[in-house]
Amino acid sequence: MKNQSIILFALVMLSACHNNTKSSITQQPTLADYSLGEKWVWKYKGVTSEGEVRSDGTDTRQVVKFGEVLGMTIGKDTIPVTDIVKPETSETPKYDWPLEVGKTWKYENNWTSQDGTTGNQSQDAEVLSYQEETVEAGTFMAYTIKYTGKTTNSRGYSANETEVCLYAPSVKTFIKLTQNQGDFNYVEELIEYSK
Repeated sequence: MKNQSIILFALVMLSACHNNTKSSITQQPTLADYSLGEKWVWKYKGVTSEGEVRSDGTDTRQVVKFGEVLGMTIGKDTIPVTDIVKPETSETPKYDWPLEVGKTWKYENNWTSQDGTTGNQSQDAEVLSYQEETVEAGTFMAYTIKYTGKTTNSRGYSANETEVCLYAPSVKTFIKLTQNQGDFNYVEELIEYSK
């Protein structure tokens, strides 16, 4: 009887831990969460419905010493990590902190491309789940965030868009992004992460 009570107690505790993982709440990363040398590598590919490859390559980001502070390399630029972790002031942010399953919000983004084209994204966002997700870089607990809406630009382009982002708190960013925009499909996946 005593052993059965111990086993029952252990099962209840494991169940409670398991449920806490599924209903996790995640705050925005802070400067203290980043470390010198931390590195992320993604592969990406964008293909039209006719099979035309419009983008194909890798993207690397790394935390480096930047003067007296930590910086992150993004392409040919390096920006202070303090800029990355600044609290979001937008009423329509990409990530509405804290993240938790069931949360919804509106995301809007106005942008200008290198050739001067301006554009706008307007999407409804919802956190669908928090569970283990596997990508080439490994298996991580991640939120599945679905964005649905429209993208337009100053050259007359307009397309409905669905984007699914897998955000992993342990790596402080997305591990996979799948985007369907009109006749264009784009996938970006984390293939390497090191601390």
